[in-house]
Amino acid sequence: MDTKSLIAAYYDAFNAGRTDDMLALLHDDIEHHVNEGRIRRGKALFAEFSAHMSDSYKETLTDMVIFANEAGDRAAAEFTVNGIYLKTDEGLPEARGQTYRLPAGTFFTIRDGRIARVTTYYNLADWMRQVGQ
Repeated sequence: MDTKSLIAAYYDAFNAGRTDDMLALLHDDIEHHVNEGRIRRGKALFAEFSAHMSDSYKETLTDMVIFANEAGDRAAAEFTVNGIYLKTDEGLPEARGQTYRLPAGTFFTIRDGRIARVTTYYNLADWMRQVGQ
């Protein structure tokens, strides 16, 4: 599978809520760099984070554009996050089913045909404004 197809499959699985399919596309030594917080290393921590996110947020990504370098070992995606804040996340405003729409992007490292790094960026202040902080 080429790099762009790998990233597209990752996001197709995300939008369908198929975390197991996402995990299958990850390298065993995955590094997950989130917008706010510590780096999570390994599939177990990625799975834990994904379960937490699914519990607290319902998100669909649209307007997807995927880029990859010629070597296929680096990629990026730009998209819009369309979400519903379902359950209050620690340290964040109270969830009351608020909707939000944010531009976001992710950078990837590919190794051995799998995603070895996921680094996601979005504007947290914009999200806080939208959910009523």
